[in-house]
Amino acid sequence: MKKILFLVFVLVAILIVYFFISDKKEIANTTSETDKRIENQLKDVRKLLATNTSYNKRIAFFIDMKIPSGKNRFFVYDLKENKIIDQGLVAHGSGSETGVKGKLKFSNVPNSLSTSLGKYYIGNHYKGKFGKAYKLYGLDKTNSNAFKRDIVFHYYYDVPYKEKDGYICNSYGCPMVNKKYFQRIAKIIDSSESDILMSIYY
Repeated sequence: MKKILFLVFVLVAILIVYFFISDKKEIANTTSETDKRIENQLKDVRKLLATNTSYNKRIAFFIDMKIPSGKNRFFVYDLKENKIIDQGLVAHGSGSETGVKGKLKFSNVPNSLSTSLGKYYIGNHYKGKFGKAYKLYGLDKTNSNAFKRDIVFHYYYDVPYKEKDGYICNSYGCPMVNKKYFQRIAKIIDSSESDILMSIYY
């Protein structure tokens, strides 16, 4: 009987170690893929910074729409240290839903309620119906209507602060975050003497 219990104990221990290692590998692979995708976006951002001195050369924001909305996909990136220094959840537009799990669509068309891909710069803040918000200005053909569409960076009470399984609420096309996370990002934006770039990609 003792031998059977010992064998069961060993088997359970092996299974626990196996799943722990598997989870670690999955997290490492996800992080590696995220880093690669940011690296691809960095090339365009650095190219823009090299030709335009009016943007912040230390900090940039990256939003990876390939990552499910229940996981951190808003990244604050230190361009000098070449590393992510903060991250959080961010909602996408309801018009970007396709009905297919994990697949999104994007649009620059007014009233589409969709997220628009491309590079933005963050303008002045104002007080809107959701509280403090920042105007966004599209720098690419894919998001040139951002200002006209009232696409802004703001918070919303229904966006979770911590990661969760599955998906979170949708916006009307704006990058929308949790209030607590927004307050951290707002400090970075408000303390910047130059406009900060934001890249939304898929």
